[in-house]
Amino acid sequence: MTAETSQTLDRGLRVLKLLADTDHGLTVTELSNKLGVNRTVVYRLLATLEQHTLVRRDLGGRARVGLGVLRLGRQVHPLVREAALPALRSLAEDIGATAHLTLVDGSDALAVAVVEPTWTDYHVAYRAGFRHPLDKGAAGRAILSARQNGGLGEPGFTLTHGELEAGASGAAAPLVGVTGIEGSVGVVMLADAVPERVGPRVVDAAKEVADALR
Repeated sequence: MTAETSQTLDRGLRVLKLLADTDHGLTVTELSNKLGVNRTVVYRLLATLEQHTLVRRDLGGRARVGLGVLRLGRQVHPLVREAALPALRSLAEDIGATAHLTLVDGSDALAVAVVEPTWTDYHVAYRAGFRHPLDKGAAGRAILSARQNGGLGEPGFTLTHGELEAGASGAAAPLVGVTGIEGSVGVVMLADAVPERVGPRVVDAAKEVADALR
């Protein structure tokens, strides 16, 4: 800690991070041990966080992340979208296809940013807010591939055809090394097959977006 930082705020944020990393919640004693502070301090932290609905306690007294975190989380998408747009614009113009950033939303893949090329005669209409199952389409399959790989090694790309729209092909690569965000960057085009250069170009774009989000 430095003179410019708040010890109480730091501890409160650490509580939220600890609770976010567990599915079954933590007791006051467990939080006290992990934070290295006495139980009275933990009680005060939890009471304050509960007032802001960032933490809730179940009937057994275990603390869990509260619904207030979801309201904060809804503001993340615009920030992510803004950071990703330069790389998506470059990708769309370079390939001549609709580029998109897709994030995990529950069991779905959700397009949060879409850029269409400006110079093509036609392209696939793909809108922000479009969602589909993770196991269909290049964007979702790229995310699942990264999960299976455990984030190890260099990210590859995934190609699909006709899974979400007849006659359309897709290519996508996962975002790697971005804490708290699971997603992919890809393109969708009206073609029977994805040109050979598109896959590596999508991987580069995914790396650009990941760098912008770190």
